[in-house]
Amino acid sequence: MIKQLSPDAATVRKLPDQRWQIAIAQADQVKAIAQATKLSPLLAQVLLNRGINSPEQAQRFLHPETEVLTSPLDDFTDLPLSLELLINAINQRQKIAICGDYDADGMTSTALLLRALRTLGAQVDYAIPSRMSEGYGINQRIVEEFYDEGVKLILTVDNGIAAHQPIARARELGVAVIITDHHDLPPTLPDANAILNPKLIATTSPYRGVAGVGVAYILAISLAQSLGKTYELGNSLLELFTLGTIADLAPLTGVNRRWVRQGLQLLPKSKLAGVQALIQVTGLSGAKQMKPEAIGFRLGPRINAVGRLADPQIVIELLTTDDDGEALERAMQCEQINKQRQQLCEQIEQEAIAIVEDAINQTANGLASPFAPPTKGRVLVVVQPGWHHGVIGIVASRLVERYGVPVFIGTYEDEAQTHIRGSARSIPEFNVFDALQFCSDLLGRFGGHRAAGGFSLEASNLEALRSRLQTFAHQCLQPEHLKPLVVIDTQATVEQLDLSLYAQIDALHPCGIENPDPVFWSANVRICEQKRIGKGHIKLVVTQDDAITEARKFTAIAWRWGDYYPLPSHLDLAYRLRTNDWNGEISLELELVGARKPSAIAAVTFLLNGRTYTCEELKHSAGRQLRIRNDQGKELIVQQGQKVATLNEAQREPTSVDICKPPYYAVVKAASEAIDSANGKLGFV
Repeated sequence: MIKQLSPDAATVRKLPDQRWQIAIAQADQVKAIAQATKLSPLLAQVLLNRGINSPEQAQRFLHPETEVLTSPLDDFTDLPLSLELLINAINQRQKIAICGDYDADGMTSTALLLRALRTLGAQVDYAIPSRMSEGYGINQRIVEEFYDEGVKLILTVDNGIAAHQPIARARELGVAVIITDHHDLPPTLPDANAILNPKLIATTSPYRGVAGVGVAYILAISLAQSLGKTYELGNSLLELFTLGTIADLAPLTGVNRRWVRQGLQLLPKSKLAGVQALIQVTGLSGAKQMKPEAIGFRLGPRINAVGRLADPQIVIELLTTDDDGEALERAMQCEQINKQRQQLCEQIEQEAIAIVEDAINQTANGLASPFAPPTKGRVLVVVQPGWHHGVIGIVASRLVERYGVPVFIGTYEDEAQTHIRGSARSIPEFNVFDALQFCSDLLGRFGGHRAAGGFSLEASNLEALRSRLQTFAHQCLQPEHLKPLVVIDTQATVEQLDLSLYAQIDALHPCGIENPDPVFWSANVRICEQKRIGKGHIKLVVTQDDAITEARKFTAIAWRWGDYYPLPSHLDLAYRLRTNDWNGEISLELELVGARKPSAIAAVTFLLNGRTYTCEELKHSAGRQLRIRNDQGKELIVQQGQKVATLNEAQREPTSVDICKPPYYAVVKAASEAIDSANGKLGFV
């Protein structure tokens, strides 16, 4: 007896709930750029997607070192005055002090200027405010301590552009101030002697996108040139610039692209003891080349972890020492602190997910929830006691990735739970800084930019803040925005993927913000094998085939997709290309970023002799194809007109079976009738 089940009764495998944005193919321009650059048409399309519209632009992009740079003295109006102040302080043996920040950008900036100024003969020291007790940026305590120590010139790095009161106090005490920062400009600027900020220069300048470490690098190199001591600095500053720029997610365009490209070549053989020690403890020793992801996922997090959980002095000493023993000791401290950071993030993330899922379930069951679920409120505001506010920003990013909505996450700063400090992360359609301004009367301190921010408030204002943010979210977000966005460059077949294509991608590096790694997608990919690995990941073997011919197989990794295991047997997949070097043998792998049900497949579920089956139809070049799965995970692939089908079972090689014999004949006949009944088609067999 055959019984077709309704969709509600079917067992549906969960997939990432995403929206795919696939770039429009531009065949004529692709051909011209591919011919001019000798790149694969796939990568020519990638260049077009990055706004590179002509062969001439493509050549400049691929060879950034050929671009003639303007002088930073022309672009940064206050740079000549800054150099004059520094040269006078050096010549007069005046004390100089640096006020840095506790993130990777601020710490690498501080270390860069310390190394440069000491090499150039300055008397210089530094201070970084406490993340836990003081928060971001220069403050009056630091200014007055500098003054008491006899400091005559203060340099801020990666902060200061909105620090009106501390800088006014410094000037009142007779201390000169140079602000070097890259954050958004306030309505009025502080009364510093000089301000270096790329937001103050022309939008067309190649220096426009530099991070705080980029401003520090420009100042240091310009100072060395003015003193005729460029040779003394060597290449160490470029390495620190590269670390800070990538770790801070600065756009890899303009001089960032040019200088990071050079810095990545230097890092594997770094002359800095601290960098070599960090490379050693992160398992990157022996690497012939360094990719941005090595910094973004290996070196950068270990630097950032210290600023989040411990004393930034550890990183400053790591990056300024020339003693190998001290460098290794500091690098090991970074490693241990990063492990602590990972554990905290995992714990807080799981607790936050449990809170959100409980709200979703309560709402689905018609029960009252402490806050609206993501699709209803269009923004998540999650606050819990006991969370470490040094890592909640990372958790906010993971929740954005999971739920596809802006996330505001906070924790209480006191046992009485009267004050909250939080972090925010966003999606492209939602401006965090505008949202915080919309709620400014409910907040204490706040700041940030379009994609991220920080804030504090009295606990009594929490519900009002949640309501206000939901109002703002409903003004700028539509329901279609509430899914994680996967931006895809172009479609590729599995047969087009090889090491030659991967080598060509090197020409596009360094990849990162505003120049992301290419993302390809392939249709109707077969999942041959899959298993859970690590803490919530899936490792797969995939191919793209039909029942007659079989393509090459690739290993694929799906980070943090454990909730979707097991994945269906056939999917459209979006991915980046990666390599795996095992025992000297390099192989190409796929890093999955998106999955969806193949659009060409229609599925029905039916019962046969008390057993549940799911049947899917695919329109293939070789004709119609049925894929039939039972409740034990076995899958039968039947090609129209063929008597031999392929049987797939977990952990086994595919086998061939005769569908004219039992039990396969009855199963195929039932599946054909079920799917044809559902879709109004003629019989399959």
